[in-house]
Amino acid sequence: MKDSSKSDIKTFVIDTNVFIHRPDAILSFRDNEIVIPIGVLEELDRLKSYSDERGRNARHAIRFLDSVSQKGNLSEGVKLENGSMLRVIETKARQIPTDLDKDKTDNRIILGALLLNQEEGRKVFFVSKDINARVKATALGIKAVDYEKQKVNIDLLYKGYREVDLVSSTIQTFQENGEIEWKEKLYSNEYIVINKDKEEENCIGKLNNETGNINLVRKMEKPICGINPLNPNQRIAFDLLLDDSIPLVTLVGKAGTGKTLLAIATGLHKVLEENVFTRVLVSRPVIPMGKDIGFLPGSKEEKLSSWMQPLFDNLEYILSVYKKQNLKSVESLMNNDYIEIEALTYIRGRSLPKQYIIIDEAQNLSPHEIKTIVSRAGEGTKIVLTGDPYQIDSPYLDSNSNGLTYLVEIMKGQELFGHIFLDKSERSPLAELAAELL
Repeated sequence: MKDSSKSDIKTFVIDTNVFIHRPDAILSFRDNEIVIPIGVLEELDRLKSYSDERGRNARHAIRFLDSVSQKGNLSEGVKLENGSMLRVIETKARQIPTDLDKDKTDNRIILGALLLNQEEGRKVFFVSKDINARVKATALGIKAVDYEKQKVNIDLLYKGYREVDLVSSTIQTFQENGEIEWKEKLYSNEYIVINKDKEEENCIGKLNNETGNINLVRKMEKPICGINPLNPNQRIAFDLLLDDSIPLVTLVGKAGTGKTLLAIATGLHKVLEENVFTRVLVSRPVIPMGKDIGFLPGSKEEKLSSWMQPLFDNLEYILSVYKKQNLKSVESLMNNDYIEIEALTYIRGRSLPKQYIIIDEAQNLSPHEIKTIVSRAGEGTKIVLTGDPYQIDSPYLDSNSNGLTYLVEIMKGQELFGHIFLDKSERSPLAELAAELL
């Protein structure tokens, strides 16, 4: 006869990458059993010396597990505050009939889940951010799941605007008065794009958080550092970027939609023309194909140059259309401290007041990393995050679990936050075709 008390409890076997994604992830599993194969501790020990986010999260996870171990014997199980029982199991010496290479730590972690799965009456779930590990676990008869605490449905991601149809008389009143009443519920800083059949440019409105009405977003009188918006979504992007009352903005879209270009142009405008911020700080995550940035020769600036080249390309284009005395090159901008290029690794721990911060390729960051960056913002600082959720280089993130889309979902409706989804490529017909088909 099965032990009913055991059959009612689920056992979650946690892979290393879950801790790297979120160090305190085990607190998400309430009133069940949490099992950590000792191979996970081996991998955390190996990663703890890394200077990047993986190393910091590994150290955080190790400290957390150490605090738990002070309350009891981990091999027997320790009760957590969330009602779950945490224990560590050893699997290396046990022999399991399988073709898996038992010398690999990843496989020993999966074998730990397999051992538990073979026990009668136990409901075992292998939790991993590694797709291949989940496939192998499933092939062995184990229920494998992704860690979904911070996942969103990319297909339903908030766009920051909605398209509406209005009668001609209402549109005319809107344009004349600059405001119309609005009864439908909108999020704070959400826009409406009014479809107009015979006009060259669509009419755009923005929710007034105080009155609940829609205010007209008027056409820009002059370019921003030589850059003009080419479609309604870019007009919305500029409106958000230029609004000093919105300190957090996300620009999400496919390649060629102008995300980085618009963000940098507005940042330079705010620094050089309006003197709102002291400098533009631009950064992007370093996701290497092979060796990390620390193994490259030269100074920090020389190491960063290859990673930051897309940013330099945008700056050079802006300088080619934006004529300002004594600023004829990217070097002159940097030498005058108007713009700073920095790796995300070096931003942690800094206090950043009165700066216009652009985080490019933010889709390669985890929710925990996004939280770390946004919490760096000092008084008077604006943070702009750009990225394409469908072009992710990190092996443990996808379009649903990356920090950028998570931020958009969590922050929508906040008065300090603005977002726009850019869907039209403005590079070339070929770039547009590639973004759609490839």
